[in-house]
Amino acid sequence: MTTNQVLLGVGLILALAVGSQVLASRLKIPALIVLLPVGFTAGAITTDVNPQDLLGTAFQPLVSLAVAVILYDSGMSLNLHKLHGHTRRIVVRLIAMGVPITLAFAAVFSGLLLNMSAQAAVMLGAILVVSGPTVVGPLLAFIRPTDRLQHVLSWEGSLIDPVGGILGAVVFHAVIATTHHGPGYQVAQFLYGIGVGMLGGVAGTALLWFLLVKLRLGEVLGTTAQLAAVVAVAAGCDVVRDDAGLISAIVMGLAVANLPGFDVPARRPFFETLVQLIIGVLFVSISATVTPASLRHLVLPSLALIAVLVLITRPLVAVLATVRTDMTRGERWFTGWMDPRGIVAASTATTFSAGLISANIQGASKILPVTFLVIVVTVAVYGLTAGPVARRLGVTRPARTRPLLVGGEDWVVDLGRALRSLGLEVLMWAGARNSRASPRSCCSRPRTTSTPSGRPCWKLPCQGRFTGSGPGSPVTVWSLPTPAARSCSMRS
Repeated sequence: MTTNQVLLGVGLILALAVGSQVLASRLKIPALIVLLPVGFTAGAITTDVNPQDLLGTAFQPLVSLAVAVILYDSGMSLNLHKLHGHTRRIVVRLIAMGVPITLAFAAVFSGLLLNMSAQAAVMLGAILVVSGPTVVGPLLAFIRPTDRLQHVLSWEGSLIDPVGGILGAVVFHAVIATTHHGPGYQVAQFLYGIGVGMLGGVAGTALLWFLLVKLRLGEVLGTTAQLAAVVAVAAGCDVVRDDAGLISAIVMGLAVANLPGFDVPARRPFFETLVQLIIGVLFVSISATVTPASLRHLVLPSLALIAVLVLITRPLVAVLATVRTDMTRGERWFTGWMDPRGIVAASTATTFSAGLISANIQGASKILPVTFLVIVVTVAVYGLTAGPVARRLGVTRPARTRPLLVGGEDWVVDLGRALRSLGLEVLMWAGARNSRASPRSCCSRPRTTSTPSGRPCWKLPCQGRFTGSGPGSPVTVWSLPTPAARSCSMRS
Protein backbone atom coordinates (compact mmCIF):
# COMPACT_ATOMS: atom_id res chain seq x y z
CA MET A 1 0.00 0.00 0.00
CA THR A 2 1.09 3.56 -0.66
CA THR A 3 1.67 6.13 2.06
CA ASN A 4 -1.54 7.94 1.15
CA GLN A 5 -3.55 4.71 1.41
CA VAL A 6 -2.09 3.97 4.84
CA LEU A 7 -2.88 7.49 6.07
CA LEU A 8 -6.39 7.25 4.70
CA GLY A 9 -6.95 3.81 6.22
CA VAL A 10 -5.72 4.75 9.69
CA GLY A 11 -7.70 7.97 9.70
CA LEU A 12 -10.84 6.20 8.50
CA ILE A 13 -10.58 3.49 11.17
CA LEU A 14 -10.22 6.05 13.94
CA ALA A 15 -13.08 8.14 12.60
CA LEU A 16 -15.38 5.13 12.27
CA ALA A 17 -14.48 3.86 15.75
CA VAL A 18 -15.17 7.13 17.52
CA GLY A 19 -18.11 8.02 15.30
CA SER A 20 -19.77 4.67 16.04
CA GLN A 21 -19.38 5.21 19.77
CA VAL A 22 -20.84 8.72 19.52
CA LEU A 23 -23.79 7.43 17.50
CA ALA A 24 -24.40 4.62 19.99
CA SER A 25 -24.40 7.08 22.89
CA ARG A 26 -27.00 9.20 21.13
CA LEU A 27 -29.15 6.14 20.36
CA LYS A 28 -28.66 4.90 23.97
CA ILE A 29 -27.54 1.45 22.87
CA PRO A 30 -24.27 -0.43 23.53
CA ALA A 31 -21.52 0.80 21.20
CA LEU A 32 -20.59 -2.73 20.12
CA ILE A 33 -23.90 -3.07 18.30
CA VAL A 34 -22.80 -0.23 16.02
CA LEU A 35 -19.06 -0.93 15.81
CA LEU A 36 -19.32 -4.43 14.33
CA PRO A 37 -21.60 -3.73 11.34
CA VAL A 38 -19.80 -0.45 10.64
CA GLY A 39 -16.42 -2.21 10.45
CA PHE A 40 -17.85 -5.01 8.31
CA THR A 41 -19.48 -2.53 5.92
CA ALA A 42 -16.31 -0.45 5.65
CA GLY A 43 -14.27 -3.55 4.87
CA ALA A 44 -16.75 -4.55 2.17
CA ILE A 45 -16.61 -1.12 0.54
CA THR A 46 -12.87 -0.44 0.61
CA THR A 47 -9.71 -2.39 1.33
CA ASP A 48 -8.05 0.69 2.84
CA VAL A 49 -9.37 -0.23 6.30
CA ASN A 50 -8.16 -3.83 6.21
CA PRO A 51 -5.61 -3.97 9.07
CA GLN A 52 -3.74 -6.88 7.53
CA ASP A 53 -3.01 -4.72 4.48
CA LEU A 54 -2.20 -1.67 6.61
CA LEU A 55 0.05 -3.35 9.19
CA GLY A 56 0.94 -6.73 7.70
CA THR A 57 2.44 -9.16 10.18
CA ALA A 58 2.49 -6.47 12.91
CA PHE A 59 -1.31 -6.57 13.20
CA GLN A 60 -1.61 -9.68 15.41
CA PRO A 61 1.11 -8.69 17.95
CA LEU A 62 -0.43 -5.23 18.23
CA VAL A 63 -3.87 -6.76 18.86
CA SER A 64 -2.44 -8.99 21.60
CA LEU A 65 -0.74 -6.04 23.32
CA ALA A 66 -3.87 -3.91 23.01
CA VAL A 67 -5.94 -6.63 24.67
CA ALA A 68 -3.32 -6.83 27.44
CA VAL A 69 -3.84 -3.11 28.16
CA ILE A 70 -7.60 -3.69 28.31
CA LEU A 71 -7.19 -6.58 30.75
CA TYR A 72 -4.80 -4.54 32.92
CA ASP A 73 -7.37 -1.77 33.20
CA SER A 74 -10.06 -4.35 33.89
CA GLY A 75 -7.94 -5.91 36.64
CA MET A 76 -7.53 -2.53 38.33
CA SER A 77 -11.32 -2.32 38.72
CA LEU A 78 -11.59 -5.70 40.51
CA ASN A 79 -11.68 -5.65 44.30
CA LEU A 80 -10.47 -8.87 45.91
CA HIS A 81 -12.28 -7.95 49.13
CA LYS A 82 -15.57 -8.49 47.31
CA LEU A 83 -14.59 -11.89 45.92
CA HIS A 84 -15.55 -14.01 48.90
CA GLY A 85 -18.09 -16.56 49.97
CA HIS A 86 -20.61 -17.60 47.35
CA THR A 87 -19.42 -14.93 44.92
CA ARG A 88 -15.97 -16.54 44.73
CA ARG A 89 -17.49 -20.01 44.45
CA ILE A 90 -19.69 -18.96 41.55
CA VAL A 91 -16.84 -17.27 39.65
CA VAL A 92 -14.60 -20.32 40.06
CA ARG A 93 -17.38 -22.62 38.87
CA LEU A 94 -18.23 -20.43 35.89
CA ILE A 95 -14.65 -20.76 34.68
CA ALA A 96 -13.82 -24.30 35.81
CA MET A 97 -17.11 -25.73 34.49
CA GLY A 98 -17.94 -23.21 31.79
CA VAL A 99 -14.73 -23.58 29.79
CA PRO A 100 -14.86 -27.38 29.23
CA ILE A 101 -18.65 -27.46 28.79
CA THR A 102 -18.64 -24.62 26.25
CA LEU A 103 -15.66 -26.13 24.45
CA ALA A 104 -17.42 -29.49 24.19
CA PHE A 105 -20.77 -28.11 22.98
CA ALA A 106 -19.19 -25.69 20.51
CA ALA A 107 -16.82 -28.31 19.07
CA VAL A 108 -19.47 -31.01 18.68
CA PHE A 109 -22.10 -28.80 17.08
CA SER A 110 -19.55 -27.00 14.90
CA GLY A 111 -18.58 -30.31 13.37
CA LEU A 112 -22.21 -31.32 12.88
CA LEU A 113 -23.62 -28.03 11.60
CA LEU A 114 -20.67 -26.56 9.69
CA ASN A 115 -19.15 -29.73 8.23
CA MET A 116 -15.79 -29.05 9.84
CA SER A 117 -13.01 -31.50 10.53
CA ALA A 118 -12.49 -32.52 14.13
CA GLN A 119 -9.34 -30.36 14.38
CA ALA A 120 -11.04 -27.22 13.09
CA ALA A 121 -14.14 -27.85 15.24
CA VAL A 122 -12.06 -28.18 18.42
CA MET A 123 -10.14 -25.02 17.52
CA LEU A 124 -13.39 -23.11 17.04
CA GLY A 125 -14.71 -24.48 20.33
CA ALA A 126 -11.59 -23.27 22.15
CA ILE A 127 -11.99 -19.82 20.60
CA LEU A 128 -15.64 -19.50 21.61
CA VAL A 129 -15.14 -20.20 25.33
CA VAL A 130 -14.04 -16.60 25.98
CA SER A 131 -16.24 -13.66 26.79
CA GLY A 132 -14.24 -10.72 28.08
CA PRO A 133 -14.42 -7.23 29.62
CA THR A 134 -14.46 -5.60 26.19
CA VAL A 135 -18.09 -6.65 25.80
CA VAL A 136 -19.26 -7.56 29.30
CA GLY A 137 -18.06 -4.30 30.87
CA PRO A 138 -19.91 -1.93 28.50
CA LEU A 139 -23.06 -4.08 28.66
CA LEU A 140 -23.05 -4.14 32.46
CA ALA A 141 -22.49 -0.39 32.58
CA PHE A 142 -25.49 0.00 30.28
CA ILE A 143 -27.73 -2.47 32.17
CA ARG A 144 -26.71 -1.63 35.78
CA PRO A 145 -27.39 -5.02 37.42
CA THR A 146 -27.20 -5.62 41.17
CA ASP A 147 -23.83 -5.40 42.88
CA ARG A 148 -23.44 -9.17 43.22
CA LEU A 149 -24.22 -9.80 39.56
CA GLN A 150 -21.87 -6.98 38.61
CA HIS A 151 -19.05 -8.58 40.59
CA VAL A 152 -19.68 -12.13 39.37
CA LEU A 153 -19.94 -11.26 35.68
CA SER A 154 -17.07 -8.76 35.78
CA TRP A 155 -14.75 -11.27 37.43
CA GLU A 156 -15.76 -14.02 35.02
CA GLY A 157 -15.25 -11.84 31.97
CA SER A 158 -11.86 -10.59 33.13
CA LEU A 159 -10.47 -13.99 34.14
CA ILE A 160 -11.82 -16.14 31.31
CA ASP A 161 -10.11 -14.09 28.59
CA PRO A 162 -6.52 -14.99 29.51
CA VAL A 163 -7.52 -18.58 30.32
CA GLY A 164 -9.25 -18.88 26.95
CA GLY A 165 -6.29 -17.30 25.16
CA ILE A 166 -3.87 -19.83 26.65
CA LEU A 167 -6.29 -22.68 25.90
CA GLY A 168 -6.58 -21.54 22.27
CA ALA A 169 -2.80 -21.46 21.88
CA VAL A 170 -2.45 -24.97 23.34
CA VAL A 171 -5.18 -26.37 21.06
CA PHE A 172 -3.67 -24.65 18.03
CA HIS A 173 -0.22 -26.13 18.63
CA ALA A 174 -1.75 -29.54 19.31
CA VAL A 175 -3.68 -29.46 16.02
CA ILE A 176 -0.76 -28.47 13.80
CA ALA A 177 1.88 -30.57 15.60
CA THR A 178 3.50 -33.11 13.34
CA THR A 179 4.06 -35.42 16.33
CA HIS A 180 0.92 -35.82 18.41
CA HIS A 181 1.32 -36.07 22.16
CA GLY A 182 -1.06 -37.42 24.74
CA PRO A 183 -3.53 -35.33 26.78
CA GLY A 184 -1.05 -35.13 29.66
CA TYR A 185 1.37 -33.20 27.46
CA GLN A 186 -1.37 -30.75 26.43
CA VAL A 187 -2.38 -30.17 30.05
CA ALA A 188 1.27 -29.54 30.89
CA GLN A 189 1.52 -27.00 28.07
CA PHE A 190 -1.63 -25.26 29.33
CA LEU A 191 -0.21 -25.05 32.85
CA TYR A 192 3.12 -23.91 31.44
CA GLY A 193 1.45 -20.98 29.69
CA ILE A 194 -0.36 -19.98 32.87
CA GLY A 195 2.88 -20.28 34.83
CA VAL A 196 4.73 -18.02 32.41
CA GLY A 197 1.97 -15.44 32.67
CA MET A 198 1.92 -15.61 36.47
CA LEU A 199 5.70 -15.19 36.72
CA GLY A 200 5.53 -12.28 34.29
CA GLY A 201 2.75 -10.73 36.35
CA VAL A 202 4.81 -11.00 39.54
CA ALA A 203 7.83 -9.43 37.82
CA GLY A 204 5.63 -6.69 36.36
CA THR A 205 4.11 -5.98 39.76
CA ALA A 206 7.57 -5.61 41.27
CA LEU A 207 8.48 -3.20 38.48
CA LEU A 208 5.33 -1.15 39.05
CA TRP A 209 5.98 -1.09 42.80
CA PHE A 210 9.43 0.33 42.17
CA LEU A 211 8.12 2.95 39.74
CA LEU A 212 5.00 4.02 41.60
CA VAL A 213 5.89 3.50 45.26
CA LYS A 214 9.67 3.91 45.52
CA LEU A 215 10.17 6.55 42.84
CA ARG A 216 6.76 8.15 43.50
CA LEU A 217 6.25 9.28 39.94
CA GLY A 218 3.63 11.93 39.32
CA GLU A 219 0.21 11.25 37.88
CA VAL A 220 1.18 11.83 34.23
CA LEU A 221 4.55 10.06 34.33
CA GLY A 222 3.17 7.32 36.56
CA THR A 223 0.39 6.59 34.09
CA THR A 224 2.75 6.36 31.13
CA ALA A 225 5.08 4.16 33.21
CA GLN A 226 2.19 1.79 33.89
CA LEU A 227 1.36 1.60 30.21
CA ALA A 228 4.98 0.94 29.25
CA ALA A 229 5.40 -1.71 31.94
CA VAL A 230 2.25 -3.60 30.94
CA VAL A 231 3.15 -3.59 27.25
CA ALA A 232 6.77 -4.62 27.91
CA VAL A 233 5.90 -7.47 30.29
CA ALA A 234 3.05 -8.74 28.10
CA ALA A 235 5.30 -8.70 25.04
CA GLY A 236 8.02 -10.62 26.86
CA CYS A 237 5.55 -13.27 28.07
CA ASP A 238 4.08 -13.63 24.58
CA VAL A 239 7.55 -14.25 23.21
CA VAL A 240 7.98 -17.15 25.65
CA ARG A 241 4.44 -18.53 25.25
CA ASP A 242 1.56 -17.41 23.03
CA ASP A 243 -1.02 -15.30 24.89
CA ALA A 244 0.76 -15.65 28.24
CA GLY A 245 0.92 -11.86 28.23
CA LEU A 246 -2.82 -11.74 28.89
CA ILE A 247 -2.29 -13.59 32.18
CA SER A 248 0.51 -11.23 33.20
CA ALA A 249 -1.63 -8.16 32.43
CA ILE A 250 -4.56 -9.27 34.55
CA VAL A 251 -2.22 -10.24 37.42
CA MET A 252 -0.54 -6.83 37.33
CA GLY A 253 -3.90 -5.05 37.32
CA LEU A 254 -5.18 -7.08 40.27
CA ALA A 255 -1.97 -6.48 42.22
CA VAL A 256 -1.95 -2.72 41.69
CA ALA A 257 -5.60 -2.47 42.68
CA ASN A 258 -5.44 -4.62 45.80
CA LEU A 259 -1.94 -4.56 47.31
CA PRO A 260 -1.28 -1.92 49.98
CA GLY A 261 1.01 0.91 49.00
CA PHE A 262 -0.07 1.43 45.40
CA ASP A 263 -1.63 4.76 44.48
CA VAL A 264 -4.73 3.85 42.46
CA PRO A 265 -7.43 6.51 41.99
CA ALA A 266 -11.03 5.43 41.57
CA ARG A 267 -11.15 7.28 38.27
CA ARG A 268 -8.45 6.73 35.65
CA PRO A 269 -9.30 9.17 32.83
CA PHE A 270 -6.28 8.31 30.68
CA PHE A 271 -6.82 4.55 30.83
CA GLU A 272 -10.59 4.91 30.44
CA THR A 273 -10.11 6.99 27.30
CA LEU A 274 -7.38 4.74 25.93
CA VAL A 275 -9.38 1.54 26.52
CA GLN A 276 -12.47 3.08 24.93
CA LEU A 277 -10.44 4.01 21.86
CA ILE A 278 -8.72 0.60 21.69
CA ILE A 279 -12.04 -1.24 21.85
CA GLY A 280 -13.47 0.85 19.02
CA VAL A 281 -10.40 0.50 16.81
CA LEU A 282 -10.07 -3.25 17.38
CA PHE A 283 -13.70 -4.05 16.63
CA VAL A 284 -13.75 -1.93 13.49
CA SER A 285 -10.43 -3.34 12.29
CA ILE A 286 -11.18 -7.01 12.88
CA SER A 287 -14.69 -6.69 11.47
CA ALA A 288 -13.16 -5.23 8.31
CA THR A 289 -11.17 -8.44 7.75
CA VAL A 290 -14.38 -10.46 7.23
CA THR A 291 -15.58 -10.37 3.63
CA PRO A 292 -19.17 -10.91 2.49
CA ALA A 293 -18.03 -13.81 0.29
CA SER A 294 -16.65 -15.67 3.33
CA LEU A 295 -20.09 -15.61 4.98
CA ARG A 296 -21.82 -17.29 2.06
CA HIS A 297 -23.54 -20.56 3.09
CA LEU A 298 -22.47 -20.04 6.73
CA VAL A 299 -25.21 -17.77 8.10
CA LEU A 300 -27.90 -20.35 8.84
CA PRO A 301 -25.55 -23.03 10.29
CA SER A 302 -23.88 -20.34 12.40
CA LEU A 303 -27.25 -19.14 13.71
CA ALA A 304 -28.04 -22.72 14.72
CA LEU A 305 -24.69 -22.94 16.54
CA ILE A 306 -25.38 -19.64 18.29
CA ALA A 307 -28.80 -20.90 19.38
CA VAL A 308 -27.11 -23.91 21.01
CA LEU A 309 -24.60 -21.68 22.81
CA VAL A 310 -27.17 -19.12 23.97
CA LEU A 311 -30.20 -21.29 24.77
CA ILE A 312 -28.58 -24.51 26.00
CA THR A 313 -24.89 -24.17 26.85
CA ARG A 314 -24.84 -20.94 28.86
CA PRO A 315 -28.00 -21.69 30.89
CA LEU A 316 -26.58 -25.13 31.72
CA VAL A 317 -23.29 -23.60 32.88
CA ALA A 318 -25.16 -21.00 34.97
CA VAL A 319 -27.30 -23.67 36.66
CA LEU A 320 -24.27 -25.79 37.55
CA ALA A 321 -22.27 -22.78 38.75
CA THR A 322 -25.00 -21.32 40.98
CA VAL A 323 -26.45 -24.51 42.47
CA ARG A 324 -26.46 -24.47 46.29
CA THR A 325 -25.54 -20.79 46.48
CA ASP A 326 -27.44 -17.84 47.89
CA MET A 327 -28.13 -16.27 44.49
CA THR A 328 -31.78 -15.49 43.87
CA ARG A 329 -33.68 -17.11 41.04
CA GLY A 330 -33.60 -13.86 39.07
CA GLU A 331 -29.82 -13.56 39.46
CA ARG A 332 -29.35 -17.16 38.31
CA TRP A 333 -31.50 -16.64 35.24
CA PHE A 334 -29.67 -13.44 34.36
CA THR A 335 -26.29 -15.15 34.77
CA GLY A 336 -27.50 -17.64 32.18
CA TRP A 337 -28.41 -14.80 29.86
CA MET A 338 -25.07 -13.00 29.68
CA ASP A 339 -22.27 -14.53 27.66
CA PRO A 340 -21.34 -12.31 24.68
CA ARG A 341 -18.14 -12.93 22.75
CA GLY A 342 -15.62 -10.16 22.31
CA ILE A 343 -12.30 -9.03 21.00
CA VAL A 344 -10.22 -11.95 22.32
CA ALA A 345 -12.38 -14.40 20.35
CA ALA A 346 -11.94 -12.26 17.23
CA SER A 347 -8.19 -11.83 17.64
CA THR A 348 -7.50 -15.50 18.36
CA ALA A 349 -9.70 -16.55 15.43
CA THR A 350 -7.77 -14.22 13.14
CA THR A 351 -4.43 -15.59 14.35
CA PHE A 352 -5.12 -19.31 14.53
CA SER A 353 -7.32 -19.69 11.46
CA ALA A 354 -4.53 -18.44 9.21
CA GLY A 355 -2.14 -21.06 10.60
CA LEU A 356 -4.67 -23.86 10.21
CA ILE A 357 -5.41 -22.82 6.63
CA SER A 358 -1.69 -22.98 5.87
CA ALA A 359 -1.62 -26.47 7.40
CA ASN A 360 -4.49 -27.53 5.07
CA ILE A 361 -6.88 -28.32 7.94
CA GLN A 362 -10.33 -28.96 6.43
CA GLY A 363 -12.85 -26.31 7.49
CA ALA A 364 -10.24 -23.90 8.89
CA SER A 365 -11.36 -21.15 6.48
CA LYS A 366 -14.74 -21.10 8.25
CA ILE A 367 -13.35 -20.30 11.70
CA LEU A 368 -12.99 -16.52 11.29
CA PRO A 369 -16.35 -15.79 9.59
CA VAL A 370 -18.22 -18.07 12.02
CA THR A 371 -16.52 -16.37 14.99
CA PHE A 372 -17.47 -12.98 13.55
CA LEU A 373 -21.11 -14.05 13.24
CA VAL A 374 -21.10 -15.39 16.79
CA ILE A 375 -19.72 -12.09 18.08
CA VAL A 376 -22.20 -9.98 16.12
CA VAL A 377 -25.27 -12.02 17.04
CA THR A 378 -24.40 -12.56 20.71
CA VAL A 379 -23.58 -8.88 21.21
CA ALA A 380 -26.81 -7.88 19.47
CA VAL A 381 -28.96 -10.40 21.34
CA TYR A 382 -27.56 -9.71 24.78
CA GLY A 383 -27.14 -5.98 24.17
CA LEU A 384 -30.75 -5.49 23.07
CA THR A 385 -32.43 -7.93 25.45
CA ALA A 386 -30.33 -7.99 28.62
CA GLY A 387 -31.72 -4.67 29.87
CA PRO A 388 -35.40 -5.67 29.57
CA VAL A 389 -34.59 -9.16 30.91
CA ALA A 390 -32.79 -7.70 33.94
CA ARG A 391 -35.72 -5.38 34.69
CA ARG A 392 -38.17 -8.24 34.22
CA LEU A 393 -36.20 -10.41 36.67
CA GLY A 394 -35.82 -7.53 39.13
CA VAL A 395 -32.01 -7.60 39.20
CA THR A 396 -31.25 -3.98 38.25
CA ARG A 397 -30.00 -1.32 40.62
CA PRO A 398 -32.39 1.56 41.17
CA ALA A 399 -31.23 4.97 40.04
CA ARG A 400 -30.08 6.76 43.15
CA THR A 401 -27.85 9.56 44.31
CA ARG A 402 -24.58 8.95 46.11
CA PRO A 403 -23.88 10.74 49.38
CA LEU A 404 -20.82 12.99 49.35
CA LEU A 405 -18.92 13.38 52.61
CA VAL A 406 -16.49 16.29 52.91
CA GLY A 407 -13.48 16.09 55.23
CA GLY A 408 -11.27 13.46 56.77
CA GLU A 409 -12.11 13.60 60.47
CA ASP A 410 -12.77 10.41 62.37
CA TRP A 411 -16.50 10.98 62.66
CA VAL A 412 -16.73 11.55 58.89
CA VAL A 413 -14.99 8.25 58.22
CA ASP A 414 -17.23 6.47 60.72
CA LEU A 415 -20.31 7.94 59.03
CA GLY A 416 -18.99 6.78 55.66
CA ARG A 417 -18.51 3.25 56.99
CA ALA A 418 -22.03 3.23 58.38
CA LEU A 419 -23.55 4.40 55.08
CA ARG A 420 -21.44 1.90 53.13
CA SER A 421 -22.63 -0.94 55.39
CA LEU A 422 -26.19 -0.04 54.35
CA GLY A 423 -25.28 -0.66 50.70
CA LEU A 424 -24.77 2.94 49.60
CA GLU A 425 -21.93 3.94 47.29
CA VAL A 426 -20.21 6.71 49.21
CA LEU A 427 -18.02 9.48 47.84
CA MET A 428 -15.50 11.23 50.05
CA TRP A 429 -14.00 14.61 49.23
CA ALA A 430 -10.73 15.35 51.02
CA GLY A 431 -8.88 18.61 50.75
CA ALA A 432 -5.55 19.62 52.26
CA ARG A 433 -3.58 17.11 54.28
CA ASN A 434 -3.99 19.11 57.48
CA SER A 435 -7.69 18.15 57.48
CA ARG A 436 -6.63 14.71 58.80
CA ALA A 437 -6.56 14.05 62.52
CA SER A 438 -2.86 13.50 63.28
CA PRO A 439 -2.19 11.33 60.22
CA ARG A 440 1.57 11.22 60.54
CA SER A 441 1.59 10.29 64.21
CA CYS A 442 1.09 6.63 63.39
CA CYS A 443 2.35 6.25 59.83
CA SER A 444 4.74 3.54 60.89
CA ARG A 445 2.15 1.58 62.88
CA PRO A 446 0.48 -1.55 61.52
CA ARG A 447 -2.71 -1.01 59.57
CA THR A 448 -4.90 -2.56 62.25
CA THR A 449 -3.56 -0.65 65.28
CA SER A 450 -4.91 2.55 66.75
CA THR A 451 -3.39 5.74 68.05
CA PRO A 452 -3.13 6.27 71.81
CA SER A 453 -6.38 8.22 71.61
CA GLY A 454 -8.16 5.26 70.07
CA ARG A 455 -8.46 6.79 66.61
CA PRO A 456 -7.96 4.61 63.52
CA CYS A 457 -4.35 4.53 62.41
CA TRP A 458 -3.78 6.46 59.16
CA LYS A 459 -0.95 5.59 56.79
CA LEU A 460 0.57 7.52 53.93
CA PRO A 461 1.42 4.70 51.46
CA CYS A 462 2.04 6.99 48.53
CA GLN A 463 1.37 10.33 46.93
CA GLY A 464 -1.48 11.79 48.85
CA ARG A 465 -3.58 8.73 49.60
CA PHE A 466 -4.55 8.13 53.23
CA THR A 467 -5.70 4.62 54.11
CA GLY A 468 -7.46 4.21 57.43
CA SER A 469 -8.00 0.90 59.16
CA GLY A 470 -10.16 0.76 62.20
CA PRO A 471 -12.79 -1.55 63.63
CA GLY A 472 -14.49 -1.89 60.24
CA SER A 473 -13.31 -2.52 56.69
CA PRO A 474 -10.51 -0.42 55.17
CA VAL A 475 -11.53 2.94 53.77
CA THR A 476 -9.53 4.82 51.17
CA VAL A 477 -9.66 8.61 51.13
CA TRP A 478 -7.84 10.67 48.52
CA SER A 479 -6.10 13.99 48.99
CA LEU A 480 -4.15 16.08 46.54
CA PRO A 481 -0.83 17.57 47.61
CA THR A 482 -2.36 21.01 47.02
CA PRO A 483 -5.41 22.47 48.79
CA ALA A 484 -7.44 21.50 45.75
CA ALA A 485 -9.59 18.41 46.25
CA ARG A 486 -10.28 15.21 44.39
CA SER A 487 -13.27 12.92 44.84
CA CYS A 488 -13.28 9.20 44.43
CA SER A 489 -15.32 6.19 45.45
CA MET A 490 -14.75 4.93 48.96
CA ARG A 491 -13.76 1.28 48.91
CA SER A 492 -14.75 -1.05 51.70
